[in-house]
Amino acid sequence: MKCIKYLISILLIVIAAIAINAYAKKRDDPVKKGIKADKIIVEKSKRRLHLMSKGKQIKKYKISLGRTPKGHKEKQGDGKTPEGTYIIDYRNSKSICHLSLHISYPDAEDKLNAKRLGVSPGGDITIHGLAGKWRWLGRLHRFSDWTEGCIAVTNKEIEEIWKLVPNGATIEIKP
Repeated sequence: MKCIKYLISILLIVIAAIAINAYAKKRDDPVKKGIKADKIIVEKSKRRLHLMSKGKQIKKYKISLGRTPKGHKEKQGDGKTPEGTYIIDYRNSKSICHLSLHISYPDAEDKLNAKRLGVSPGGDITIHGLAGKWRWLGRLHRFSDWTEGCIAVTNKEIEEIWKLVPNGATIEIKP
């Protein structure tokens, strides 16, 4: 009886390992050459980032958010990802998190709200990949919301987003 339980346990571990490996190596469809995104839509509740071009979706990604994902970012250190409409205002090729596209948070309204609360609104909110020692996680990073308020994708995905999204593109972050 113990032998059967042992074999079943090993079989379940092997099946789980195969499923995790398949999930981590899932292939994506490439975007047609010459197409650039003019807008990014983030659906926080669905953990999805959509790249749009002329009103049509050209690609979507699963994402991780700030460690406290519900609600709009109000202050530095709250772990929330902002909500609202911003722009991609610059990019950092030397980011600690592989590559990053900076989001124009905080805007004037965010700064005013933080001032009313007597706090710093925070900043340095980006779409980014995974830091060097964590890159091996790949898609597995999505099992948790772990950033300080940023939007995280895999390194391969941020490389693709980097090429498809120009500075000045709009980003709409929805609850």
